[in-house]
Amino acid sequence: MTLTSFVRKNAFRNKRRSILTVLSIAFSLLLLTFMMTIWRSFYIDEGTAQSAQRLIVRNKVSLAFPLPGFYREKIRAIPGVTHVVNQQWFGGQYKDDKPENFFAQFGADPKELFDVYPEFEIAPDQLAAWQKDRAGCVVDGKLAEKFGWKIGDHLHLKGLIFPMNLELTVRGIFHAPLPTQSIYFDKTYIEEGFKPLKGSDGFFGVLVDSPENVTRVGQAIDELFRNSTAPTKTETERAFQLGFIAMLGNVKAFILIISSAVVFAILLVSATTMAMSVRERTREVAVLKTLGFTRGSILALFVGEAVSLSLIGGLLGSSVAFLLVAGAASQGGFLTGMKVTPPTILLAIAVAALVGFLSAFIPSYNASQTNIVDGLRHIG
Repeated sequence: MTLTSFVRKNAFRNKRRSILTVLSIAFSLLLLTFMMTIWRSFYIDEGTAQSAQRLIVRNKVSLAFPLPGFYREKIRAIPGVTHVVNQQWFGGQYKDDKPENFFAQFGADPKELFDVYPEFEIAPDQLAAWQKDRAGCVVDGKLAEKFGWKIGDHLHLKGLIFPMNLELTVRGIFHAPLPTQSIYFDKTYIEEGFKPLKGSDGFFGVLVDSPENVTRVGQAIDELFRNSTAPTKTETERAFQLGFIAMLGNVKAFILIISSAVVFAILLVSATTMAMSVRERTREVAVLKTLGFTRGSILALFVGEAVSLSLIGGLLGSSVAFLLVAGAASQGGFLTGMKVTPPTILLAIAVAALVGFLSAFIPSYNASQTNIVDGLRHIG
């Protein structure tokens, strides 16, 4: 019998305890995988190549304060700027106030929106139809799939920020590399229904000719409006998105604390299991030594059992996390666009293996040092 087969047979000698240990580790690794997925999505993923060339220009004070509409042409005149589109958050209610019915709604210029966001794919005839219909809209493909929308369907949005409702007709369905959970309509529609909004915009999306010029253009925009009544804050699209995340609080610290607590919990569970297993098998260790097992082989036997249980739990937990995140992401909301990647799964499994090794090494080492006579006399 090889050492590997010996480990395999002994890992589940106490089936109830081993299964409970595996399930405990699996649940912990599920949570850890979920936390690492959020971290990767928020702070590591860079987005599309086009997003690296985009800037968002908003009021320096707050997004709640609009910018004058004439800023758009002044921004367009800055060297390096290729396209500028105005955008206005509407924040209407679709059907009811349930979270699953929430999605982003923006008023924009139909003639330039897809120039600033060239990665958004839409059929030319659908884009032309939207540009001709002031009460038309285009919707994200995943959002259309979720609600079953088709070309020609009518959407009713109840105004919560602005004192007006929108009656929109779906004129196009666009597809983005990452789901946006958004719809776009002609901003002129809300300007006609709410006159105070005319001549102002919520923010501007700016496409720069190359990533190398992004910093220079951003500084030039802010410098241009530095002494105006509405100074601007220009940032990359990624920084703009992280600004929304920062409103939730110190998300980085929260993820790190949760992840650390999860690893500590796994370590306790695995260490407790191994300490009990080794203590119960003291006489067995003595017998193995009389049969010729060396201290190193006994140490490898016990450590291998712990690592095996941890690996099984890690693989199970990360696999379940993969399925849960994939299912939740397809439903929209907070997890939209997120996915558990193979590197994340491998990292979770590596953490499980490391924890299994650390938790088992000390009790296994002590067991390997046990004297044969003392081991055979042991009762317990």
